Amino acid sequence: MAEKNVPINKGNYSLDTIERESLFEERRSEGWEPEYREYRRNWACLPEQQTVSGYPLLIDVELASICNLKCPMCYTIKEEFKKKVKSALMDFDLFKKIVDEIGGKVPALRLSLRGEPTLHPRFTECIRYAVQSGIKEVSFLSNGSMLSAEYFEKIMRAGANWITLSVDGLDRTYEKIRKPLKFSSTLEKIAEIKTIKERASFHKPVIKVQSVWPAIRENPEKYYNTFLPHTDLIAFNPLIDYLGKDEQIVYEEDFSCPQLYQRLVVGADGLVMMCSNDEENTVVVGDAKHQRVCEIWRGRELNSVREIHRKRNGFMQIPVCKKCYLPRKTENSERAVVNGREIIVRNYINRQQRVGE
Repeated sequence: MAEKNVPINKGNYSLDTIERESLFEERRSEGWEPEYREYRRNWACLPEQQTVSGYPLLIDVELASICNLKCPMCYTIKEEFKKKVKSALMDFDLFKKIVDEIGGKVPALRLSLRGEPTLHPRFTECIRYAVQSGIKEVSFLSNGSMLSAEYFEKIMRAGANWITLSVDGLDRTYEKIRKPLKFSSTLEKIAEIKTIKERASFHKPVIKVQSVWPAIRENPEKYYNTFLPHTDLIAFNPLIDYLGKDEQIVYEEDFSCPQLYQRLVVGADGLVMMCSNDEENTVVVGDAKHQRVCEIWRGRELNSVREIHRKRNGFMQIPVCKKCYLPRKTENSERAVVNGREIIVRNYINRQQRVGE
């Protein structure tokens, strides 16, 4: 078999120092250090070896496919998405069914995918149930709109390990993208989170703030320094083709998708998607309402996808994979300076870095 190009953690890049990145990892793994080291080793090794483990390393459980924002670069605003994906909150009994099976077997659980997870009325209960069932890392991605001081404290004490907050740009730029949120209010919430953690002597949940690159391109240093006092890590994402408009795509040679050996994705309705980038349920590989996680993970449908990907450029046979950002070739087309450190921006070739395009 020819050597494969397996992009691990492609698409999200740090604006931070090596020291803060190391401290983030240290605090993220606090209390389960040996298991964490094995988890992160396997995150790279299993895809590189194309080894299917007994259970995935991470399960994305979408507690909510609904969102309270309509950001211009988000695929959820497309009419095609609204036709294909029904707005829903995951039934708590289904959530418990999944967690009861994977507790002690799957190290990491992410409680978000396409919507805003904090809209789920039993959100903190879900976190607590997962932690008590033996899940070592419970994380989620949020727009931060619901994170009042009182709500955050409940999340913290329920045992959440890691929160990634999407904060696209500063001031008016942020408010244009994340309408109707106000930047001053969001910054105040993030600062308050830091105070609550310090007052309680909690390191977790670690707080990562991230932006799409074009929202901070004009002054990434100001963005970094604004959030530096209040967060554990600061990152950015080059804008991908969320809206499915790109035609002239340039691909990596010998691409092999890592996600097929890392994670399983369960939608709010229980349908299991091929991967976290199959936002419109294009390739459904199972139904968690009626099947066990291990049965789906090692089942015929997902193994068929893996077999296609093992062929040279096999991903081109699957339309959603062909449009995915993971096999897209990047170029080191931009550089920025943040507090004297050079930041290389790996943009996708032929990809406009303008929000909404």
